[in-house]
Amino acid sequence: MQRHFDDELRELKQKLLRMGALVENQVRQALMSLIERDETVAQEVIANDRQVNTLDVEVDETCLELLALFQPAARDLRFVTTAMKISTELERISDLAENICERAIELNQEPQLKPYIDIPLMAEHATKMVGEAIDAFVRGDSMLARRVLKDDDHVDALNEQIFRELLSFMIENPQTISRAIRLSFISKYLERIADHATNIAELVVYMVEGKIIRHTIPA
Repeated sequence: MQRHFDDELRELKQKLLRMGALVENQVRQALMSLIERDETVAQEVIANDRQVNTLDVEVDETCLELLALFQPAARDLRFVTTAMKISTELERISDLAENICERAIELNQEPQLKPYIDIPLMAEHATKMVGEAIDAFVRGDSMLARRVLKDDDHVDALNEQIFRELLSFMIENPQTISRAIRLSFISKYLERIADHATNIAELVVYMVEGKIIRHTIPA
């Protein structure tokens, strides 16, 4: 029985790895659709969101089955319940990648407002946080998870910097308002992606250490 349970846990971990890799790619492709003004890529990301949704359902079903059949305790129980929550966080990240693509498609209808420098940098940090949070889960590495928590401050700072710059565009030239607002939405989506990565990292700390650190200052 224990061997079968361990096999099921490994399969669950592999599903989350596949889901995490797909979601990371969704974010990268979403930014590519913006930077390269490529609507085809944007539409692919939007279509691929269905794959993420399917994996989300599969992970939930697997977790519920494991809870019902094996009634795990202690760390195994934390692993299974954490997996369910992480899958939800990843699904939301994919939704945000889809939102980026929708704004990118709208921005393609007008001339580019400005060279994209800070937004790609912000996306790089946010995507890195997602990847490291998933790695921390797979490896059971709470130290890596805590590093992810600290990285969120940098993404928040970039979001504020981008907003201030876009606000100056809107004040100086009202004709830029629609484009600036859409770019500020994209910046906010990236900030929320980093927040979801932070949520995953907090869940990993709980899984490994048994400590709930939400709404607290990371140690």
